Amino acid sequence: MDWNAYMKEIGHEIATLSKEVPETANGFAQMGAAAKISGALDEKTKEIMALGIAVATRCESCIGFHIKSLVGLGLTRDELCEALAMATFMGGGPSYAYSAKALSAYDTFFKVSSS
Repeated sequence: MDWNAYMKEIGHEIATLSKEVPETANGFAQMGAAAKISGALDEKTKEIMALGIAVATRCESCIGFHIKSLVGLGLTRDELCEALAMATFMGGGPSYAYSAKALSAYDTFFKVSSS
């Protein structure tokens, strides 16, 4: 999978939908911003949780968005693999396959951010 092309395409699709339903788009953006505010849990921990949910629900675009965020937050490959082991434990075989996709996305986006 070409993660960069996929995320560019989904970004365009979401932008198109957002123009059609601006109130929903704004509400979703506000909810996301509020959920990410560091409190008892920091943003990185919350993003790891979101990634686990994305893996369990088999949402490729969600995996891409949360992996990109986690790369920006300094997630290491070791931290990711531990989180993916837990996601696999909780979700079984399908989560194992989507965990592999998440690792592939991490490797792609980490290379881009390191360049």
